[in-house]
Amino acid sequence: MKQGEAAAQGKDVITLGGGCFWCTEAVMERLEGVTDVVSGYMGGHVENPTYEQIGTKTTGHAEVIQVTFDPAKITLGEILDVFWQAHDPTTLNQQGADKGPQYRSVIFYHSPEQRNIAMQSKAALDASKVYENPSVTEISEASTFWVAEDYHQNYYELNKDTNPYCRVVISPKLKKLGME
Repeated sequence: MKQGEAAAQGKDVITLGGGCFWCTEAVMERLEGVTDVVSGYMGGHVENPTYEQIGTKTTGHAEVIQVTFDPAKITLGEILDVFWQAHDPTTLNQQGADKGPQYRSVIFYHSPEQRNIAMQSKAALDASKVYENPSVTEISEASTFWVAEDYHQNYYELNKDTNPYCRVVISPKLKKLGME
C-alpha cells in the first residue's frame, strides 16, 4: 500500500531495514495496530532488482519491510521502539552473520513528520546508552519500493518449522521480544 492510499484509509506507512527482512517482518507482523508488512528493497540504483542482484552487494538496495499501521492503535514512535530492539543498530552493514550493505540499518521516511520522529527516536536511543556504541542507522527519504519475490513474503510463518534459519535466528529473536 502506498503512502497516499494508506492515508486515505486512516493508516500510515514506514519503511524499515534492520538486516534480513525475514526477521523484521516476523517481528512487525506481531504488533497490534500493524495492518500489513511487505518485504522488499529500497535505496538502490537498479530498477526492479531481484534477490540475487541484491546479494551481489552492488545495487545499493537494502532489504526492507514496508509497514502499514493504524496510528490510532500504534504510533510510529512505538514501532521504532520495537525496531531498535529487534536488531543491532550499531553495526554497519551487518546483522549477526549477515554482512553487506543490503543488511544495513535504515529508516526510510515518507514525510517530514516521520523524519523528525525517526531523528528524535534515534537520539533518544543513543542517549539511553542501551547499546555500548551509538546507532549507525541511516535515516533517508523513501524512494521506490520494490516488492521482493513472493517466496520472501510472510517467510517466517510459512517456514518456521522447516527452515533452520527460522529456528536458529528468528525464533530466539521473537522469544527475546516476548512475541512467541
